[in-house]
Parts: sequence; structure tokens; C-alpha cells
Amino acid sequence: MKKILIVLLSILLLGIESSFCQTSKSFEVIQHKDISYMTEDLSHSDTLQSLNLVLPIKKGNIPLLIWIGGGAWSYGDKNQEMDLAGKLASQGIAVASIGHRLSPAIWRDSTLNRGIQHPKHVQDVASAVKWLFNNAQKYGYERDQFFIGGYSSGGHLSALISLDNSYLNEVGLSPEIFKGVIPVSGTYDIVDYFNVLSNSSRPELGVLHVEAVFGKGKEIFKQASPISYLQNLSIPLLVISDNNMYNYSKLFEEKVRTTEFRKMQVVYAYDLSHGGLWRNLSFEEHSIYRQIIVNFIRSNSDVG
Repeated sequence: MKKILIVLLSILLLGIESSFCQTSKSFEVIQHKDISYMTEDLSHSDTLQSLNLVLPIKKGNIPLLIWIGGGAWSYGDKNQEMDLAGKLASQGIAVASIGHRLSPAIWRDSTLNRGIQHPKHVQDVASAVKWLFNNAQKYGYERDQFFIGGYSSGGHLSALISLDNSYLNEVGLSPEIFKGVIPVSGTYDIVDYFNVLSNSSRPELGVLHVEAVFGKGKEIFKQASPISYLQNLSIPLLVISDNNMYNYSKLFEEKVRTTEFRKMQVVYAYDLSHGGLWRNLSFEEHSIYRQIIVNFIRSNSDVG
């Protein structure tokens, strides 16, 4: 069995390495930064409610990846995702790195004592998706080739908005606009997340972090959990996880596999920590995990 696994892993790595050669064409990119998705005048909206667009300079067939950066729903910055966005755009994929309003995080920094709670984060994501849908022709990406994904808390938000129809329905859209969903290193069952942290070496995080973000109570946690909406699974799903977030991702994978949904790929970066996988995706010249994302988008879109 061990020899079989080694052979299969070698075949997988050879396939990914060959894809580097086959998709070596690199496009120049253009950036549009700090675009408000709430109003044309940033002075009338929260500056966190904005996005950066990174576009490849090419003709036609440009899919869009809507990307939500991490930061525990509390200190994310869309500008930190620009290295990843640029590398994906150079392979012909437009990327919108979106910001959203943030929750308090006094567990991390005593000055981060103000903010919003769920569902305002995901409502902001829905507003950003609506703006991107309305402005597809203006910026040259394909309205019918949308993908959504994110890292850490952004992974949770991308999964939630794709499974709980209500947020996109509120802005006149449906999750069916997505060709694929790419949650990376997220947590998908907030009840479980609360219980794990409450019984960890820092039990105060149950209150200071989880309740600060989502509110208090099991029913609220369930309402905020992508795992509560698995009956809505229909869109191709690529789940990637680092070693630190393995248990959360494995729980999600196992729950999905109890359904009849089979359009799911799962990749575990066993050798990388939470920060390590993010750095690999963002900064490595040749990231296997970034190429897996590119291949997933290519196989589910008309990108040329």
C-alpha cells in the first residue's frame, strides 16, 4: 500500500509539474485599487468595503476569481493578497481581492476593540459580488465565469456565501453564478470551532474571538456555519488545507462525503503550517498549490 501511495503521489506531482510547462505563457497585468463596491464615493462608505482588481492584459475568455483574504474576520487586509492576485492574473485569471468590515479582536490587540458581527462580513462579500457582476463588461472579465475562494476566515466566507443562498438572493443574485468554490484553510462548523477553542490552551478565545465575531449561542453558530447548508451543494468545490487547519477541513470533507455530491477535490498540504501555506501561495515562484487552483479554474471555465 505504501508503495502504491508513493507512486500515485509521484504521478500527481509529475502532472502538476508538466502543467507549469504547458501554461508557461505569462500575461502582463493591470491593477485597479481601492474601488468601493458600496458607492462611487468612498467618503460615504466604510473604506474596508472596497476591492482591488488585478486583470490580465489579454483578449476574451477571462474568468474572475473573487478572493477573500484571511485575518480571523478581524484584521484582514485586501492589499496583503496582491502577490497571489498578480501571480494568478499573469496566468490569465482576473482576481478581485475584496475587503470587508471587521470584528473586534482584543484577544490579539487591545486597540482592536470595535467592529461588527456576523452576518455583516458575508453581506459585504455579497455586495462585492453584485458590484463585480454589474461591472464585468467595463473591466473585461466574463460574467458567466465567476469563481469565489478565500484563505482562513476568507475560506469560511467563500464557502458560506456559496451554500447559504440568502446572502446573494438579497442582492438579486444566486450562488449559481459561480463556476467553482475554492475555500482554503478555513473552518466550516462554527459550533465545533467554538468548542475546540474553548477547550484549548487559550479558552478565552471562545468568548473574545468566536463570540465577538458571530454572537453568542449555538443557534447563531449553526446559522453561520457552511456545514449547515450541505443540501445546497451543487457547484464544483476545491478544498485546500494546511496542517494546522487539517481537523476543520477534514470534518467538512467527511460531512460533504455523506451527501450525494461528488464534484469535490480535497488537497492537504501536510508539510505547511497555516502561515506557511499562505506564503507558499503568495510568494513561491512555482507553487504546486497555486497551480492546483489555476488548473481547477481552467477545467471549470473557458479560459484560453
